[in-house]
Formats: sequence, C-alpha cells, structure tokens
Amino acid sequence: MKSDRLNDTLYQKCKKKGLNFNHVAEVGVWSPETSNVLGFIQDGIRATLVEPLPDKIESIKQYFGNNQNVKLFPFAIYEREGELDLFNKGASTFAGELKSSPALVNDKYIAKPEDKVTVQAKLFSSIDDGTIDLLSVDTEGCEWYVLKFMSSRPTVISIETHGKKYINPFIKEIERWMKDNDYVVWYKEKSDTVYMKTGAIKLKMWEKMKLIF
Repeated sequence: MKSDRLNDTLYQKCKKKGLNFNHVAEVGVWSPETSNVLGFIQDGIRATLVEPLPDKIESIKQYFGNNQNVKLFPFAIYEREGELDLFNKGASTFAGELKSSPALVNDKYIAKPEDKVTVQAKLFSSIDDGTIDLLSVDTEGCEWYVLKFMSSRPTVISIETHGKKYINPFIKEIERWMKDNDYVVWYKEKSDTVYMKTGAIKLKMWEKMKLIF
C-alpha cells in the first residue's frame, strides 16, 4: 500500500536508527495527513493524539475510524485547566494568552474577534500514563506546558522551537528541562528540534557536524 504520509521525516529517521516504540504521542495534530506520528500509527503502534479545534477533531476521527490503537483527546494542553481562548490561524493556531507565537512574530498577525475559538484545556499530567516513548509537540508556543507536567520520559522528543524570526518563548525552560532530564539534540529541522535520551542513538560524524554548522 502506498504511503499517504506527508510529514515522514521523524518516522523515517527513527526507522533508519532501528528505534522501536510501544506508545507514541502527538500534541497539536491539526491534520491527520500531516501528523508526525502517522507512520507509527500505520505500523500498529499505540498512539495518544491531542487536538483542540472542533473541525480538526472530526477529521481525525474520520481518518482513523475505529482504530483501537488510537486515542484522541479533544482539548488543548496548557498550564491550567478550564476554558482557553485560541485564535484560529490554521496550522498556526495559538493560545490568546501568549505574547509570542509563529503567527504573531512571522505573520505579524493581529488578533481578530472572528478568529477566536474557546476550547477546554487540561494539564498533560491528566492524560500521561508514564509510558510514552516518542513525543511530538507542535502547539505554537505552548510546548513547554507539555514537558512541565509530563511524567513519561520518552526516548525521542520533537518540539517546535524556532522558525524564521520566531523563537519559542519558553526556549530557556525547554533547554533546561532537556539538560536536567538527560536529553541531547539529535537533529534540527526548519521549525523543530528533535531531542533524544543520551546514548539512545549513536550519531555519525556528519550528523554531529550538521548540528554545529
């Protein structure tokens, strides 16, 4: 069967390194076709998905149907529980309480009332059972709130940290957490930094050099 995966880099890199996972998670799925963990799901691996936008929740449900390995949580992950206002900018949708996000920095977006969507927010600890071994987070500036309340210690963590002029507003907290919990950078993409547990993967010399230059 031909793959319909549109965002395959993380999956392919993990495959090439011989990494195996039992439980993958993605916070901020948006579209199932562009999911960072789609390849793993298609391999039959258990998946936890988090997406707060109502229309995207429906598309995810339709895409995965009755797949018993996929559990979808239809809310946002934040630093507190309760209602949260988002500004719907498609793949760049962000929490209204943030002072910095890709839409605000790169697109110079100015909040409009008609773009506001109110959703429910939960702490990541409310859904984390401690078994996640691969995590992907793309929440347009709220990534830190996943790490802050996470009990799992995944082998691989992909985080949106940068992009054009944008720098994650919690980059210092993210980097400190990674250091304190024994993670190092595996590789970087145009907007994501992918971390790994120290010693989990043996990097080739060219991979190490790519991180420097």
